[in-house]
Amino acid sequence: MKHGIFLFLCCVLIFNTIFAQSSIVKIQIKHAIGDSKTICTDSIYRLNQHDSIKITTLRYYISGIELLLNNQSIWIETNSFHLIDISDSSSSFFALKLPQNTQYNQIKFNLGIDSITSNAGALGGDLDPSKGMYWSWQSGYINLKLEGKSNLCKTNNQLFQLHLGGYLYPYSAMQQIVLNTCDQMPICIVFDLEKWIQKIPLDLQHHIMSPSNNSVLISKAAAQAFRICTPCEK
Repeated sequence: MKHGIFLFLCCVLIFNTIFAQSSIVKIQIKHAIGDSKTICTDSIYRLNQHDSIKITTLRYYISGIELLLNNQSIWIETNSFHLIDISDSSSSFFALKLPQNTQYNQIKFNLGIDSITSNAGALGGDLDPSKGMYWSWQSGYINLKLEGKSNLCKTNNQLFQLHLGGYLYPYSAMQQIVLNTCDQMPICIVFDLEKWIQKIPLDLQHHIMSPSNNSVLISKAAAQAFRICTPCEK
C-alpha cells in the first residue's frame, strides 16, 4: 500500500514538474486577398481591375511542424497534422507545447501530408476521411482543396475545382516551408491567396481532381504565398 502511494506521488511530481517547465506558443493562420484579412465564402473579391473570384471552399493540411534556431531543428511536434478550413474559424488557431525557455527564430512545416502517412491509409482525427480530404490508399490525401467561381473560368457558371495532392514520384505535391519568425509568441502566419491565385491560369487549369504535374506546380505556387505577419497585420 505504501509502495503504491509512493509511486503515485512520484508520478504526480514528475507530471507537475514537466508541466511547470513547459510553455505554450500559439499559432494563428490568416488568409488575405488584397486588403481583406478575413475571407468569407459568400463574398466576391477583386484581383485586379478586370478579374474577380469567389471562394466557396478552402481546406489544406499543415503538418510536420518544427521550430528552428539558425536553421538547426530544436523542437518537433509529434502527431503533427492540422486541417485548416476557412469555414471553421477555430481551425486557424492551435497551440504548441514547448519546453520552457525554448529559443527559436524560424518555423518549418509542410503544406500537405508526407508519403509515409499517405501510404499508411486513412487515419483518424484531422486525417479522418470524413473531413473530405482523402482520395484512396493509391492517391493518398488531398493536401489542398480550393473551389469557387471566377470570371476567368470558361466553364458552366464559371466554377473551378482544384484538389491538389499526390505522394508518389513524379507527382509528389507536398511542399516544405520555412519562415523566419519576427518574435516568439504568438506566431502569426499569412496565406496570401491573391499572390497564389494570380499564378494559377484559371482559364486553362480549372479542374484538377487527381495527382498530376499541374497539381505539383500549383502546390509550389501556394507554398510561395505563405509569410509571417507584419506588425500592422497582427
